[in-house]
Amino acid sequence: MDFSNTLMDALGMKVITLNANLVEIQMPVNENTKQPMGLLHGGASVALAETAASIGAFLSIDSRQQQIVGIEINANHVKSKQDGFVIGRATPIHKGRTTMVWEIKIVDEQDRLISISRCTVGIIHTD
Repeated sequence: MDFSNTLMDALGMKVITLNANLVEIQMPVNENTKQPMGLLHGGASVALAETAASIGAFLSIDSRQQQIVGIEINANHVKSKQDGFVIGRATPIHKGRTTMVWEIKIVDEQDRLISISRCTVGIIHTD
């Protein structure tokens, strides 16, 4: 997968683990991912969460006959972050024929929970 010239590239996301049951992506907490008050932007966290879930969902389908689309995402931000990096860990909760549900935990360098999300992904059959 080529992630250049995408939102992942713009936000400095780097893939750590890439398989159909676990996607881990690291993202810096810097001027590109902070809100004006100097904290990690909730929208950047949601972008990280949806990216990890979408990649995991894509790795779980036959891309010659199927495509995935985001349907819904929610997030609870439980701890702030001012610098360093965060890691989004996406794992599947449900893998069905037409939908998948992924849980994404975003943690800091000490594995402390920063945000938790749930993302529902639709599977479109293109054949």
